[in-house]
Order: sequence, then C-alpha cells, then structure tokens
Amino acid sequence: MAERLLLFATTARGTEDLLAAELKDLGAKRIRQDRGGVRFLASLDEALQVCLWSRIAMRVLYPLGEFDAPGAEGLYEAAASVPWEEHLTTHHTFAVDATLKDTTHAHSGFVALKVKDAIVDRLREKLGARPDVNTRDPDVSVVAHLVRDKLSLSLDLCGDPLHRRGYRVRPTAAPLKETLAAAILRAANYTGEEAVVDPMCGSGTLLIEAGLIARRRAPGIARSFAVERWPGMGPRARELLADMRADARRNERKVEVPLLGFDKSDEALEAASRNVKAAKLFEEIRLSEGDATHPLPVPEGGGLLVTNPPYGDRLGSGGQKGMKTFYFKLGESLRSLQGWRLWVLSGNPAFESAFHLRPIARRDLWNGPIECELLGYRAQGPQWAMEREESRPHANPTRNSGPRPARSETTLGPAHEPSDVAPMRPQHEGEEDA
Repeated sequence: MAERLLLFATTARGTEDLLAAELKDLGAKRIRQDRGGVRFLASLDEALQVCLWSRIAMRVLYPLGEFDAPGAEGLYEAAASVPWEEHLTTHHTFAVDATLKDTTHAHSGFVALKVKDAIVDRLREKLGARPDVNTRDPDVSVVAHLVRDKLSLSLDLCGDPLHRRGYRVRPTAAPLKETLAAAILRAANYTGEEAVVDPMCGSGTLLIEAGLIARRRAPGIARSFAVERWPGMGPRARELLADMRADARRNERKVEVPLLGFDKSDEALEAASRNVKAAKLFEEIRLSEGDATHPLPVPEGGGLLVTNPPYGDRLGSGGQKGMKTFYFKLGESLRSLQGWRLWVLSGNPAFESAFHLRPIARRDLWNGPIECELLGYRAQGPQWAMEREESRPHANPTRNSGPRPARSETTLGPAHEPSDVAPMRPQHEGEEDA
C-alpha cells in the first residue's frame, strides 16, 4: 500500500464542510474538519489529485510539527529542531510565509525571519552550505503559523494559493475569490447540468467557476505546483501530474447549458470578457448589458441564478437607505422568474429584510474580512415556495458576536456531508490573501 501523508487543506471560514465533502470525493481518507481547513490522509497521487482538482481549498499543507515557541529565541529553537535536511538541499531555494494570531509579536515578517535563520543555520551545520532564499518563486514554500506561543510549521504542496487559477487578468473592485465562488456553487448543489445566470456578474468569477464545473475542467490544469520541485517527491510528482493533466484534458466535455452574465457597468463587462477569454470559456459564457433591478432575458425552464450584489455602506447610516431601496427593487425584479433557484451572497445586514423574500437556506461565510450570509431562495412566478432539498443542521463556529437581523430559517442547501467527517481542535486559520 502506498504511504499516506497527513495533510491539511486550508479554506475560507464557513466552507470547511464543503471542502471536507469535496476531499472525500477526491479520495481522501480520515477527514477531520478544523477551523479554517480540513485535515486528511492521502497518498501522493491522491494529494496531487487534490492540488489539481480541488475547487475550494486555498492551500494543501504537509505539516512538519507543532512546537512551543515563546519569544524570539523560542521561535528559533523550535524551527531549528526540524530536520530540514530531509526536505531541502543546498541547490533548492526556499521562502517562509508566516501568519500570526494572538501573539506578542507585532510583525509576521519578524517571525518569518527567525524561522528562515533557523533553517539556514541548521542546513549550514548539516550540509556544509546553505540554500538561497527566493521569495518570488521558491522551490520549497515553508508556512509558519503562530498562535500565542504555539508554532506550526508546514510545507506547501501548491506554492501559489489555489485560488490563483490564472484567468483573472482584469479584476474589478473587491472581486470574489475563485475558491469562495466555487464553494458557493457547491453549497447551491450546482453540478454543471443546468443553466446559470449571474445578473450582477462583475468580473465574472461565479460564471467562470460554473463554466469550469460544467466543462469538467480541472481548476489547476493551467498551473504548476511547488511539490513538483521538491528534492524528494518532485520527480515522482511531475510524472504523476503529467498523467493526471493528460487524463483531465481527455475527459473535458462540451457545455450544453446556457451560462449568462449581466451587468450595467461597461467596465465590469469589459473585465468579465477578458477573464472569460483567459479562462478559455468565451464560447460557453455570454455576457450582456443589463440592470438586475429590471427584468432580464433569462432562458425558460429555470436553473441556478447566483450572484454577489454590492454590499454598499454595510454599517453606517449614510448609504444604507439607498442600498435598501436597491435590494428591494432587486427582489421585485427576481420575484417574476419562473422555476429558478436563487442564491445570493449578502455582505450587508440590511439585505435580507429589504429583499423581502423568505430564504429557504442560509450559510455564514467570510468574503475576506467581511462576514456574509449565503441565502437560498426558489422562484415560482409571483410566488416563492420553499424548496425541498436535502439539508442538514450546520454549526457556525466562526460567527461573531455583533448584532444580526432576526432569522426565519436555519436550514442549509448542500447534501454532500460525508459520514466520516468530524470536528477537530483548531490549529490553522483560513487564509485571506489577495
């Protein structure tokens, strides 16, 4: 039996269960949810499948250990105790990326520097020379995560975070991260078999992620991974990934469902057009000018309408009246759709009451630093009925203690929860890098 690696995949807060379900689909074993990610066991080929195919994970980490590391000297001693000579040679470059939480250290750069110094000194002692640091494109990426005085050290199999698919050549203001868009689609039970409409498509991320699903295209098909350059696993990883990429390309399919995006901003449509072209989905996705507060030309027969409307002035009073009016008009416009499932990522506490439609599903998510709600509805002409989808209770350990509007429902949409997923003590936070 192939040796299995104990790995940790990070994800946006609120999507841990979605990632756990995806990892099970990809062959991972002993899956355990954690705050900000999921732990799992996988052989090298299964781990590479996760790197290539995960739509939701941000990073895939190979943990090296967790250490008590009080003060600057504690950081150095903890990092120096790791057998780096098993993971690095003098001919390979490396870089250290550090994140902090509730520590006495003010700067992540200082923590990264102490870990770097320890790695260099140990390798100089063990190998007689030191490897070079390359912060732009290292062969080996070391991830240091410090919570109070607990230091976790890992190697990143991916290098660049997995949300960097390579198609975002023209972002708009506050773009939705690709991995979060994919998580929203999974929460909405989208499988690529129905039409998708985004009436406020912005730079097109939700549509492009839907197109990748409908096309059955691996999200990591156009990129390389750091593990391919690792001294030990690199040669085998390159061989396996070459076969996986070829197999993924052979199994892509033609998209048979409409994928439509609308926006009233010419700048947004231009950005979306360029991104769609970069994603090689320009034949599958159609973009048009349109105002979501007015009826839009959507296909008959229904499908999935998914969108991330503007949040506006979330908590202040100055712009809230205008945003409430906008949300009300949006609800009036979308009310007339026949047979459509509607999922909205709302980052404004005023949205739900102003939208004045009763959600049948909800989920707390974080769009970067912004706490949001993903709300599900079903349109049936002028009437909105509850959708009978498989659903389950959902614990939200990442909710803050701030005021929120009263809730009418507490159910969720997805029915993908694996039976062997269980919570685990937190260690890593989800990453929010741009």
